[in-house]
Amino acid sequence: MRLALDIGGTKMAAGVVREDGRVPDVETVPTPDADTWATCAALLRRVADGRSIHAVGIACAGPVDTVGGVVAPINISEWARGFPLIEAIEALFPGARTALAMDGAAAALAEHHHGAGRGIPNLLSLVVSTGIGGGVVLGGRIATGRTGNAGHIGHMAVSGTSSVPGADEPCSCGGVGCLETVASGPSAARWARTQGWAGSTGLELADAARGGDPIATAALARAGHALGIAIASAAALLDVNLAVLGGGFSQAGPPLWEPLLEAAARHARLSFISDLSILPAQLGTAGTLTGAGLLSLDVDI
Repeated sequence: MRLALDIGGTKMAAGVVREDGRVPDVETVPTPDADTWATCAALLRRVADGRSIHAVGIACAGPVDTVGGVVAPINISEWARGFPLIEAIEALFPGARTALAMDGAAAALAEHHHGAGRGIPNLLSLVVSTGIGGGVVLGGRIATGRTGNAGHIGHMAVSGTSSVPGADEPCSCGGVGCLETVASGPSAARWARTQGWAGSTGLELADAARGGDPIATAALARAGHALGIAIASAAALLDVNLAVLGGGFSQAGPPLWEPLLEAAARHARLSFISDLSILPAQLGTAGTLTGAGLLSLDVDI
């Protein structure tokens, strides 16, 4: 039997993997502030239910080190300096094969096999939510880079661009002006509050923009412009003609998507990316765990 595990800053999810890599029955738990591994191990034991485990595919918030089997997610404080996740899972399930990928890369793999990128060998995937993750598939395979972190588009700098004035806020990564500081749900809501908006969350911000609130509309336009610039830049760098956009904040609708597509079209002018398409992800919240399921089948990495 094979298991899939998805570790994020707010929740962990796990389930048994079908032959196509999908995970039909999922159990989730909140990611705790302490005893993170104990919570994760208990989740895996419940899902395994005493059965023999042959493989575990893991998607984890980054950064990750797929060579050393260590994860250091920014949004899990207890692990931020590094946790030997592969060693811990192999001790939990002796003899099981393990495969680790950054969560954005797992989502990209899932969209390539089962979602909006079916049949497209080269694509960029973004997950726009409380943070911004990403992953790249090139030639039908995950592009991992040196340590497994290729595609970390949320930390592409967008400061200094005319379309994103003032995008120089400190980022949780330690840098400034990252895409995540402008275009994630919490970041967009935070900027709107500095302009006098009275709400608190990215979901509320999206609702307000759809209702015509001028400050909320400006915040989503700012986020959309930054996303479009980052996507066009990444497409030129990677030579891909498809970007798949998922995550809760990506569902904000026209106030986000219209400026995003406008900015991408304005910047994607080279002939080899002039046909760049940007599509909504089809797998929704199941994408990352599905990617982990595919990794457990040794589909790619």
